[in-house]
Amino acid sequence: MSPPRIDRWLLKSEPDEFSIDTLAARPNRRGVWDGVRNYQARNYMRDGMQVGDLAFFYHSSCAVPGVYGIVSIASAAYADPAQFDRKSAYFDPKSSTAAPRWSAIDVALVERWHAPVTLERLRTIAACADMVTLRRGNRLSITPVAAREWRAICAAVGR
Repeated sequence: MSPPRIDRWLLKSEPDEFSIDTLAARPNRRGVWDGVRNYQARNYMRDGMQVGDLAFFYHSSCAVPGVYGIVSIASAAYADPAQFDRKSAYFDPKSSTAAPRWSAIDVALVERWHAPVTLERLRTIAACADMVTLRRGNRLSITPVAAREWRAICAAVGR
């Protein structure tokens, strides 16, 4: 018997690169999640995520890191266009259109929370004790979220 499919995720972004407010201001509150340059995170997008899955939108490397809301996965993974753009910080000269190395997805804003569930708060939630994002040394921009973790974080914002 195979394990249950993961359908909940956490997507990390530095808010000066791409924030939940940026997403909220876009047409149809939809945007491209690109620039992922870690093979494990890419594999989660390419092989694990499906349209309709939900993800926490997490701001990292900022004054108040934490979960700021929820997005849905709005497209299947596709070749990240930034890998082919020589002017992009995410350009990859080893990637080709015939054999792209990196993937992107589209995300759609489900809800933006008035106050985040901060990293400090996440560390106090018992159900999140084993959360991948909170593990020492974890730097992945995309991680799976267990059902109990999802429920506990949503409960922390009264959802």
